[in-house]
Parts: sequence; structure tokens; C-alpha cells
Amino acid sequence: MQDQLIIRLQKQDRAAIGELYDAYSAALFGVVLRIVQSRELAEQVLQDTFLKAWRNGASYDASKGRLFTWLLNIARNTAIDATRTSYFQHYRKTESVDNLFQNPGGESINPDHLGVKEVVGRLDEKYRSLIDMMYFKGYTQEEIAEETGIPLGTVKTRLRHAIGELRKLFGENFAVILILLTLIMG
Repeated sequence: MQDQLIIRLQKQDRAAIGELYDAYSAALFGVVLRIVQSRELAEQVLQDTFLKAWRNGASYDASKGRLFTWLLNIARNTAIDATRTSYFQHYRKTESVDNLFQNPGGESINPDHLGVKEVVGRLDEKYRSLIDMMYFKGYTQEEIAEETGIPLGTVKTRLRHAIGELRKLFGENFAVILILLTLIMG
């Protein structure tokens, strides 16, 4: 069924984008809202995400990853681009890892239920802080280096190490780690 949806998307079938929206919009909205921290802007970014997916459907390559991962990368990159507008240039909210998830209704989702907080909390602080900045706050590797004063090569090395540790800690439970890896490396 998903293969047919992908083919229809690649042929720019308008109904296919509606089905994609129905299937993935809630999950993508949560990620986008976490990055842009504005419901109105998150709605716009989500719309832009699906527009980009529809326009660039032919670029989707199943051998490089799942459809959700592809959409998640588009959403994350679009959200980060939105935060780089002049409106966002002068501030960044800082929140702890304790408050990192919200659903589209604005209610908090307890990260403990997903196991993310516990597992990320097991990382050494020098790794945990980088994961927090990159995944939960939308910083790029270059911005982390600039913000923390850590050389870019060290930031990249620590992130690779953190990803390896997360893989060990999550074991075979790859659903959550896939989202983390996609966002971190996207």
C-alpha cells in the first residue's frame, strides 16, 4: 500500500498528498512545533513541508530511507529555516530535556513514556547537552560549535559517539532512535 502511495506521490497525484498528510501530519507537527515554538508558524511550516514533498516527490529514493524519514527531514529542515528568519535571529528559548515533547493540542507528552528522557539521561553531560541543542533546540553542528566554543570537529565526534551510545542503550527498539538519528544527522 505504501509503495502505491509513493508511486502516486511521484506522479504528483493530489489525492496522494492528502493521504500522506492524514498519515503523518500529527507526528510531523509535533516535531515542527518543538523547533519553532509557535503554533501558527508550525502550521505554516507543516503546510510548506507537504508542499515540498508534493513538488519533490520524484526525489524520494526508498533505498536511502523510509518515507517517514524523508518527510521528517523535510519538516525539520523547513522548521530550522523558519527559525533563521529575522524574527528568530534575536532569541532562542532554552528549555530542559524535561519539557521536550508537546502534542499538537499543546498538552505535554511525558518523555518517560517514550523512554527517550531516561535513555538520553544516561549519556555523559558533554554528549547529552549536544543532543539537547541539536535535536531538541534545532541547532546545527556549526551553531553548536559557535555557541559552546567547542571546535566543530569535536562537536561532530561527540555527536557520532552519542549516536553510538544511544544505539547501544536503545538496543533493538529502533522506532525512537530512528527519529533521533534522522533529526540529529538531518
